[in-house]
Amino acid sequence: MPTMFSRRPLGVLGAVSAAALVLASCAAPPEETSDDVDVVTVVDNHGEIEVPVNPRRLVALDNTTFQTLSDWDVDVAAVPKPLMHDLWPDLSDDPSVLDVGSHREPNLEAVIEADPDLVIGGYRFASVYEDLKDIQPRTVEINARDGEDQVAELRRQVEILGQIFDREDDAAAIVDELDTAITAAADAYNGTDTVVGLITSGGDISYAAPGSGRGVGLLFPTLDLVPGIEQAAEDSTHGDDISVEAIAQANPEWLVVLDRDATFDEEGYVPAAELIEGSEALANVPAVRKGQVIYLEPGFYLDEGIQAYTTLFDAVATAFADAE
Repeated sequence: MPTMFSRRPLGVLGAVSAAALVLASCAAPPEETSDDVDVVTVVDNHGEIEVPVNPRRLVALDNTTFQTLSDWDVDVAAVPKPLMHDLWPDLSDDPSVLDVGSHREPNLEAVIEADPDLVIGGYRFASVYEDLKDIQPRTVEINARDGEDQVAELRRQVEILGQIFDREDDAAAIVDELDTAITAAADAYNGTDTVVGLITSGGDISYAAPGSGRGVGLLFPTLDLVPGIEQAAEDSTHGDDISVEAIAQANPEWLVVLDRDATFDEEGYVPAAELIEGSEALANVPAVRKGQVIYLEPGFYLDEGIQAYTTLFDAVATAFADAE
């Protein structure tokens, strides 16, 4: 899965780190894991690390873990509320839950104030990993790693969460649901229909490359889909520029579309369906003419966890089966 955070200049990071260290020195030092606290050794993106089981005070920053934490009724001490919108009110609406803010301007003071015994960082917050480690050495990153099989990474993440929260059976059930959805989608695909992935935002349509395009990309290698357009990604996060004429020329049987703005519905928002199905240039494309356009769930852009992908594979399976 592509990295999706904005790196700040090193000078800014250094200033943030220095401020964090000053604040941390004023706060109580992290408690050592005591003999009466169960611990487990997990392998995160950086190697083996010993963490508490069912941490009493958790700071959760990786949005791809939020649905699992919500489903398991995990209490959190601090989260990035601007990134949560209204998707996980049980995690974010409590006024006692501190707000770490956006990954673009993280409020590390809130992390210190939360006094966590575990921090789940990474993904959008990967650029402040060292700062988080300075605050709490028991900081883990378990988001999908670049260069690894992305479906395997989804499984791996929830399995690690199962270890941390003593919910390994529940984690296995979540993995089974994903695998079942993938099998159903693969079985329903006829093996020949061409597919193009798209991303819409700000009234524009962009191309999502097979394998690496945001959200849509992993469908191609996982289901062995035939790409209607074979072009490497230049911007896997936001998509690459493409004209509707180029999409029409590809003449795909299917379109799979991530609407990045759907959750926010801000003033001037143009839904993906309006951009695609309302385009005269795309009217005769088989995907549009036959109604074979699959739209990801509105909250996908903010979620991107294993459950969101399970829902996507389920939707693809249903669409492919209905078209037979």
